[in-house]
Amino acid sequence: MSTPKVPPEETPEAEASTAAAHHERPDGGVWEHPWAFLGLIAVGAVMVAAFFVVRIAGW
Repeated sequence: MSTPKVPPEETPEAEASTAAAHHERPDGGVWEHPWAFLGLIAVGAVMVAAFFVVRIAGW
């Protein structure tokens, strides 16, 4: 029996290739750096709290 046909869009793997063993991680998009968003939320919360502290203190 002959070798299986490969669709024209795909390149067949080379012998001893590590391509099948190492899958590329999908792009995380917006969630790639969650600490940046957490930092922005924390800074915003501190600014809102500071606003009310200043209003209550009467400065």
